[in-house]
Amino acid sequence: MRDAVGKLLLFGATGDLSQRMLLPSLYGLHADGLLPEGLTITGTARSPQSDDEFRAFTRKALDTFLPDDRKDEAAIEGFLARLQYQALDASTIEGFDDLAAKIGDVSGGLAIFLSTAPWLFGPTIKGLQSAGLAGDNVRIGLEKPLGKDLASSREINDIVAAAFPEERTFRIDHYLGKETVQNILALRFGNSMFEPIWNARGIDHVQITISETVGLEGRAGYYDEVGALRDMVQNHMLQLLALIAMEPPARFDGTAIRDEKVKVLRSLRPIPADEVPHVTVTGQYDAGAVKGEIVKSYDEELGKDSRTETFVALKAHVDNWRWQGVPFYLRTGKRMPERRSEIVIQFKPVPHSIFAERGGMLQPNVLAIRLQPEEYVRLLVMAKQPGLDREGVRLREVPLNLSLDTEFAGTRRRIAYERLLLDLIEGDPTLFVRRDEVEAQWQWIDQIRAGWKANDVKPKGYQSGSWGPSSSIALTERDGVTWNE
Repeated sequence: MRDAVGKLLLFGATGDLSQRMLLPSLYGLHADGLLPEGLTITGTARSPQSDDEFRAFTRKALDTFLPDDRKDEAAIEGFLARLQYQALDASTIEGFDDLAAKIGDVSGGLAIFLSTAPWLFGPTIKGLQSAGLAGDNVRIGLEKPLGKDLASSREINDIVAAAFPEERTFRIDHYLGKETVQNILALRFGNSMFEPIWNARGIDHVQITISETVGLEGRAGYYDEVGALRDMVQNHMLQLLALIAMEPPARFDGTAIRDEKVKVLRSLRPIPADEVPHVTVTGQYDAGAVKGEIVKSYDEELGKDSRTETFVALKAHVDNWRWQGVPFYLRTGKRMPERRSEIVIQFKPVPHSIFAERGGMLQPNVLAIRLQPEEYVRLLVMAKQPGLDREGVRLREVPLNLSLDTEFAGTRRRIAYERLLLDLIEGDPTLFVRRDEVEAQWQWIDQIRAGWKANDVKPKGYQSGSWGPSSSIALTERDGVTWNE
């Protein structure tokens, strides 16, 4: 049974994530009557503000980032009445008692959303403990980044675990809150036709692409320290891979699903240093044009020379019975031609074509799961073109479409953070990432980075508005595979 808390504490309440995602998401839940009655939301950050000033700040954020059809003055007023604010410098233990006094009685349960710089985790956890805000009825949600490698991730997790055991720790990967990502589970385990061929006998390869048209967008300091591999592959892309590759869980709950995901992540084939240059490609965007707009190179945007990668393509394998020999191609980059997140599964060709002698050309079936900007599931199948076939059988690839936007047009589309914040408040861990998953992900990523260092790999330049360095095309074409573009 879910156990909803009575209070929510938002760290970083005046930051960009809060304005764009957290406050609009919480308002959406309030407007639809999904927040517990009487739930209070306390915002905290370094800047001094009164309660009324924070409410005015929130109103402006809602006015800016909510779609017009979601704005309802009565609902906004009701939501603002839930809010209060307490300034806090989280780097020092002083001030946490005042924060606890502001929050008040937490006997009804408290959920904390912690979005802060990694170096502040230690002082913040100690402050929460000292002020009595880390008891048995308190759970904590952790926004990334949670470390920059396995060692620092373990250090942060140890700090958190000193106050919050695993069952009260909710690590957030916002991709897991996306409706289409959850639809992967429905598609795989709610339909009988896929499971018999969802393995090395039926699938030729899998592609996962997350492309962005933006550059640094105000994240220069953070991004240059991290790069594409750690910013996107280590978390979002490996989580998508795990959902595609996992065994059927016994039931739909946090333990069963995460048990199966971690098995996949631990089965990722290690990439030795001497193989890293052959199965990974790194790039960094040069000047070019994106959507008709001239843009600068990465170094020009950054204001200095850098070897940080803004593009990564790699080939991975999951070494278990289900996936032996099936390559997983992962690709992510900035300043790409379009914004896209998708999973493409290419099935193996039919074992024998009865149409070949009559000129019919078969293409392997392809299942495309688009996560953004559109949301759809599309299965490409072969069909015969109408006609008398006097010059041979004419076959054509046609799509069977499930457009979530169309099929569920009357259903409200949720921001990923709406689901994740509600699950945090209600204590459902299913869509959050467990510690053993995080560490398995880092272990695999660290080996790739060590291989780059050992081989002195330098990112190859690629023109902004392109699909990355030409060597990323060669990565797949060596195996007779073409990126889905």
